[in-house]
Amino acid sequence: MTRFIIILLSAVFINNYVLSRFLGICPFLGVSKKLNQATGMSIAVIFVMLISTAVTYPIQKCLLDPNNLEYLQTIVFILVIAALVQLVEIILKRYMPALHKALGVYLPLITTNCAVLGVTILNIDEGYTFAESMVNSLGSGLGFFLAMVMFSGVRSKLEGADIPKAFQGLPITLVAASITSLSFLGFGGIIENLFA
Repeated sequence: MTRFIIILLSAVFINNYVLSRFLGICPFLGVSKKLNQATGMSIAVIFVMLISTAVTYPIQKCLLDPNNLEYLQTIVFILVIAALVQLVEIILKRYMPALHKALGVYLPLITTNCAVLGVTILNIDEGYTFAESMVNSLGSGLGFFLAMVMFSGVRSKLEGADIPKAFQGLPITLVAASITSLSFLGFGGIIENLFA
């Protein structure tokens, strides 16, 4: 149980996919202007990360590894993630139209989110079991959510700030993102020491 807690908290704070591993930067910069957009995207990402891990882990262990096809991992995982996102979109559109409308463009955007692919590949590379992979995916999704919500707050403060002309727009966004990512450096070593 302690190992699951360490994996979960490490994925959220220490190995945050956006702020530490720099995966999923496109939605981080593009969809974090408003809190409701950041929240909608994050919830969809958590859901897709969990489903993708639940499907790609058995494919890796039962199909690719036994047949010495590990070199096809990236291609297979991209295809599986794209198919899963399309399937989720079709199911939501058919059975939950209100939720589908609320998520809007966020579901198709997840197909191109490299954080989802990164989670599925790094779960295998880290040697996690299926349960540990699912916990890591949940933590990674929660870390993505935390980063998006935090940065949404930072960007809302930037809108009212007096910013020099040379820094307006993307430059101040990148400076704010780098400062936000620096705030997560303080978590390194804390989680492991709490449970040592």
